[in-house]
Amino acid sequence: MISRADRSPLSDWLWTIDRWLLGALGLLMVCGLVFGMAGSPPVAERLHLPTFYFVNHQAMYLAPAVAVMIGASFLTPRQVRRTALVVFIGAMALVFAALLFGAEVKGARRWIFGVQPSEFVKPAFAVLAGWAFSEGARRRDVPANMLAILILPATVVPLIMQPDFGQTMLISLVWGALFFMAGLHWFWVAGIGGAGALSVVAAYKFVPHVRARILKFLEPQSAGGVTDTFQVDTARDSFIAGGWLGKGPGEGTLKRILPDSHTDFIFAVTGEEFGVIVCILLVTLFAFIVVRGLTSAAKNEDPFCRFAAAGLTMLFGVQSCINLAVNLHLMPAKGMTLPFVSYGGSSLISLALGMGFLIAVTRKRPRTEVLMDAALDPAPQRA
Repeated sequence: MISRADRSPLSDWLWTIDRWLLGALGLLMVCGLVFGMAGSPPVAERLHLPTFYFVNHQAMYLAPAVAVMIGASFLTPRQVRRTALVVFIGAMALVFAALLFGAEVKGARRWIFGVQPSEFVKPAFAVLAGWAFSEGARRRDVPANMLAILILPATVVPLIMQPDFGQTMLISLVWGALFFMAGLHWFWVAGIGGAGALSVVAAYKFVPHVRARILKFLEPQSAGGVTDTFQVDTARDSFIAGGWLGKGPGEGTLKRILPDSHTDFIFAVTGEEFGVIVCILLVTLFAFIVVRGLTSAAKNEDPFCRFAAAGLTMLFGVQSCINLAVNLHLMPAKGMTLPFVSYGGSSLISLALGMGFLIAVTRKRPRTEVLMDAALDPAPQRA
């Protein structure tokens, strides 16, 4: 066991991180592999791939994901900001490159060089938005609030052009929560909410893809005369078929006809094979991570760390809620993965980066260190 008297970087890291949060994330990764073994083989067989093709690739992606998360957790808050800025610039450059040169998959240009760059935009955006809002609250001589407002359209407009409305909605919700946390006037909060509502109406009116999904959700029998709710209906039937205790690992049958059983609807496969009780335990694990992250954010004395931790936690929590809601037919399908459980290399590594940032900004720091960081960039004195 490493002694507290040891002042090496590894010792400092071990004694200052939130080990409960790190343990919960590790358990979630293990659950992702187990549930992936249940949901991915039928998809691999339909695509004429080896039975455990997706499981093997998920395990292969897991190694660099763990390395990224642990490596990012060693960063200081200043290094987190700088790393997030570099990641954001690089990811946005790849988003524009995907728009110009990326292959079109299911009507969208989101991939380039085998990577979905919008996934890496999310954790970097949460950190940068938190940085801007914290500076706006602390320093009145810096137009940080204006920068925080401008970063939203600069991020979501390219995503809308792909189009990727799921990521756009997720980023907008996180930004809105940070905006509210910054304590800005209710007039602005109401204005942003109204703009969001108008955006949804405009998307419904002018984007056929969005209109079709909303109609299929609200009135499946009248969605252009075509009923296409196969995935959500099959997902719902999976929970009913599994009952409380499930059919047992590998015994599910509905996963064989569920197209996205290894990605968007992995939770439904879990319900059929492992039962509602395991699903409740999985949701409890997600809730523990979210509550732990928000509690750590509330206790943090550093404004940047508080905003960044809250933003990263909400990013994780909202994405989880969207995926669970789609599986339970509580909202239209969004193509959102279940963090650390659904298959996907870009998603897994970007989530690991975000959680690494979260562990880094919630590490216990001596009060003198926090005050020293503030002294390096003092707020101007009021007359």
